[in-house]
Amino acid sequence: MTESIPISQAKKMRSGVNTEGTVKSKGEPRTVNLKTGGTVNVCDAIISDGDTEDDQMKLTLWGDDIKAVNVGDRVVITNGYTNEFKGEVSLTKGKYGQMEINP
Repeated sequence: MTESIPISQAKKMRSGVNTEGTVKSKGEPRTVNLKTGGTVNVCDAIISDGDTEDDQMKLTLWGDDIKAVNVGDRVVITNGYTNEFKGEVSLTKGKYGQMEINP
């Protein structure tokens, strides 16, 4: 099994992110246009591994992952990546990463 790092450290990484946390909140899904054409549903959730704001991170869920993840679930992201938009770092499993729910 791959070693998990704290969310506070994951925020500073770009790729190869292995972290885990509990889903604290989940927003409403929205539809976005893909660069390749077509659309996909996207939803933002907040995961946390502690009690401070530094221990929280936005997790972007795509497609079928939206229905699979619920508030209170424990999620483990392996080989995910982060990006920053408007000063906020968000994590996604991406094309090559994996997400386990309540392992």
